[in-house]
Amino acid sequence: MKAAKNSPDYLLLFIVGVLLLLGIVIIASVSASASPEDPMFYLIRHLKQGLFLGLLAGFIAFKIPLVFFKKYSFLLLLFSLFLTVLVFFPGIGLNLGGASRWLNLGLFTFQPSELLKLSFIIYLAAWLAARIERTERIKGFSRWSANKLFAFLAAISLIVVLLALQPDVSTLVVIIACAFLMYFSAGTPVKHSLLIMGLGVIVLAALIKISPYRFKRMLVFLNSELDPMGLGYQIRQAIMTVGSGGIFGMGLGMGVQRFLPQPLTDSLFALFAEQTGFVGSSAVVVLFLLLFWRGYVIAKKSRDAFCRLAALGIGFWIVLQAYVHIGVALGMLPVTGIPLPFISYGGTANAVSLIGIGILLNISKNERQLQNI
Repeated sequence: MKAAKNSPDYLLLFIVGVLLLLGIVIIASVSASASPEDPMFYLIRHLKQGLFLGLLAGFIAFKIPLVFFKKYSFLLLLFSLFLTVLVFFPGIGLNLGGASRWLNLGLFTFQPSELLKLSFIIYLAAWLAARIERTERIKGFSRWSANKLFAFLAAISLIVVLLALQPDVSTLVVIIACAFLMYFSAGTPVKHSLLIMGLGVIVLAALIKISPYRFKRMLVFLNSELDPMGLGYQIRQAIMTVGSGGIFGMGLGMGVQRFLPQPLTDSLFALFAEQTGFVGSSAVVVLFLLLFWRGYVIAKKSRDAFCRLAALGIGFWIVLQAYVHIGVALGMLPVTGIPLPFISYGGTANAVSLIGIGILLNISKNERQLQNI
């Protein structure tokens, strides 16, 4: 039977397009100061590795039948886990700043944990959907539902171990949060969701406690004066940079704060707020809120459980990362290494985010095809 097709969500496409354009503009304005000998170096790399490859991969994800993602979700997750394991092997894995998170692929580097986020969301959506379709709705703490919970915890535990060894706790937080939302949205017992949330808090607290660096980062977040020239430096500089923008900002390329660590990635929102002010930075916050709204609408309209959960997970994942990044810039959250989706410089993060948007647009257009199989 031929699948009924609709139009993709053009409003979602417009929102992402605006965010991409804002990213190009702000990176162009910051690139000159970040690389005075070659003012366009970072902008060109951003266009080639982050946007061109990301848009191409996102378009391919949009054209691939949704049944492919559902049918091969486990293999996609295994592939992502395999790449994540490779970061620990000398020669192909890169250790930068004491963290083993990147693969050296010759022409460029690749961060497998970014792909792991998306592949786990797709796998979890397919896994939960298969059980929803089998039972229509989960009720009570039956033997079957308990087994399902334990299998879910086993999958999360493997990811916890791999990301803790890198270490990459910020990615782990994003994955656990997305998993919790999707598991809860699948109609599972509330007691299961509360148990997952409690275990997640315990694991994260333990990871912070056993790592002197992470523990110190939490203490400095609470009181930046404990390390004013170290971990507290970025917090203070970010807040000062955001505040210096005022209402309308200093204008593109006119910022005066040049002392932020990782200005093109981890601190880009602070520089954006400095140059565009409260008005510009508020617009970015609203755009991401609208992006989540479109993801929620796509999920709500989907009659297929896999599409519904995947759309919800992808939308939440992207927006959660955006607000974590913004929260760090405003001094509301501890310093993390999470870039601002579609705006920050970075090939892997932008490319994988665009693949996620491609799948989201695919769901908005072709969701009914899964109902005809």
